[in-house]
Amino acid sequence: MDFQNDAQKQAYEKVSGMVKELFGQFANARTDIPGFGISYGSAYVIVQVFPWGDNDATITTRSYVVTGAELNQEMMQFLLHANDQMRFGAFGLDKDNDIFYEHTIVASTADLEELKASVMAVVYTADQYDDQIVSRWGGQRASDRK
Repeated sequence: MDFQNDAQKQAYEKVSGMVKELFGQFANARTDIPGFGISYGSAYVIVQVFPWGDNDATITTRSYVVTGAELNQEMMQFLLHANDQMRFGAFGLDKDNDIFYEHTIVASTADLEELKASVMAVVYTADQYDDQIVSRWGGQRASDRK
């Protein structure tokens, strides 16, 4: 695994222990990135550690909620209105126009409960919204792509 600095490596090791404790067999270390994959219901989340400056890192939990949906004004308004109601995280679009939901926390201050809250917020939101989006605008949920 390649790390951009020591802070990212230390954060990854910290997160590794917490992810194993929280999610056990449902979490798998990724070999391509400093992160972990977790499946829940129809959702799949990636918990990834990114460097943040020279002395810290962030922990981003992202779920690709729907890929291949019809992007139109109604759907964008739906996602923006949903963002307004969210306590943790927000919807977004990646460069391929896939819909994701993500939340980020600071690694150096993160504890077990904060990581759990972050991951569960993303997992529950993705699992709740993927069916709504697919039924209205098409596309595929994470579980449909496996």
